Amino acid sequence: MGVVTWLLVGAVVVLVWAYSRRCHSYWSSRGIISPPAVTFLGHTHELFSSQRRFFVDKFYRKYRRHKIWGAYEFLSPALIVADPDLLKHFLVKDFEHFVDRRVVGDQPGSIMSKVLSNKRGDDWKELRSLMSPTFSTGKMRGMYHLVCEKVHSLVSFCLKKAANNRPVDMKDMFNRFSMDTIASCAFGIDCNSFSDSQPIFAEKAEAFFRIEGLRKMKFALMVTMPRLYTALGLKADTPEMEFFAKVSREATAAREKGRQRRGDFLDILLEARDAEDGLHSGKRVLDENTLVAQSVLFLMSGYDTTAVTVTLASTLLARYPRHQQRLRHEMQELVKEHGSVTYQGVMEAKFLDACLNETLRLYPPGTMVERECTKEYSVPGTDLILEPGTLIIVPVWSLHHDPQYWPDPEEFRPERFLPKNRDKIQSFTHIPFGMGPRNCFAMRFALMEVKAALAHLVLVADLQLAPGQEELRFENSPLTLRPSNGVTMLLTPLTEK
Repeated sequence: MGVVTWLLVGAVVVLVWAYSRRCHSYWSSRGIISPPAVTFLGHTHELFSSQRRFFVDKFYRKYRRHKIWGAYEFLSPALIVADPDLLKHFLVKDFEHFVDRRVVGDQPGSIMSKVLSNKRGDDWKELRSLMSPTFSTGKMRGMYHLVCEKVHSLVSFCLKKAANNRPVDMKDMFNRFSMDTIASCAFGIDCNSFSDSQPIFAEKAEAFFRIEGLRKMKFALMVTMPRLYTALGLKADTPEMEFFAKVSREATAAREKGRQRRGDFLDILLEARDAEDGLHSGKRVLDENTLVAQSVLFLMSGYDTTAVTVTLASTLLARYPRHQQRLRHEMQELVKEHGSVTYQGVMEAKFLDACLNETLRLYPPGTMVERECTKEYSVPGTDLILEPGTLIIVPVWSLHHDPQYWPDPEEFRPERFLPKNRDKIQSFTHIPFGMGPRNCFAMRFALMEVKAALAHLVLVADLQLAPGQEELRFENSPLTLRPSNGVTMLLTPLTEK
């Protein structure tokens, strides 16, 4: 290379460095503290790594007194809000300024462009209002028997696998249970995961959530630079999403042809679509592609949330036999009162609810929650004015593990969430599914699944961790907190007295 070429390269490098430095002074110029940023990358390499909760937590503890602090995704600023009182404003009180979430994979014609979580502004409000009745108490009660059918299959299969004191991979068992339940309640499809040695539905879902190596880099690019991602010819919809979209279309066509009602998620969506008169220009909010996309969203997001939560809850109960026995006693009393593990009994069981909430405190499925500023906003108690488009990050993991709010935060203490102690919990320090109008819309259904599975399991078997399972390890995934490898247990059937 000649001297002129080297000079040009050097000039470009200097210009990039100078521009990066200017962009990375966004927060300091506004009096907001921020960790040192890497040229051009900012903090992207940390925020999209499997260790991002620890990166955020390190600065959460360092900057706690500041309540808010800045970060950068490449050259774009993001604000991390660590104060519960401010979170009440961002997520609830001043929600009209933070209606939107970050859009992920919004390519024209893609499944991702139609899912509820990617909808913005009025489009989100219209679709959410149509879907809100999906998980009402009446609808949930109507689907409970479908959940219990899969719970009974789970319990029977686990006990069969555990015969002769054999260790059972409970992560695999709960993956199968979650997929069977979602597929049944979403589409009326029987996956037969407990009779198939290679359950295709669960395998497809697992593949979707396994984000490693090159796929992690592509995911970070899709999230932070969607236009460049599309320009490179990369697809937002994965093969797994296309597989489930095909399943959804086939299930919808069969349901419309037969019109046999099951009271499941698909029935409810079809009812909402049929009742819709059309809005504005006559276009339906729930057109065919949007309906398919919500089914895929319910299946994919519901699968992982449920499987991970019930895996971690059972692991903690196996690790703490005292709490497991107390829960078993509560379930035995429930059966005496109601005759079986009923919907009402499960949803009203206080210690079961406490165990689940404490599990979600220790291991929130999503370690961070995000919102996007949609119109100029003055942050209460500060001189900071947020500009539209600024990303807001809520450090859920850090709030859940802060000793200021949770004494001995690494200990599993379900009693924190018993009714007598609820008033000791500061608002907006326990937000495993988000908070406010844009929280997880299928949260109540996921909790019902987990409660039903745990209730039945502790009634029939004593759970013990297999040797070598004392420490939980997690996958290298930027999406959700997911146990890596298996979670192996020994299940000892209980003798009825």
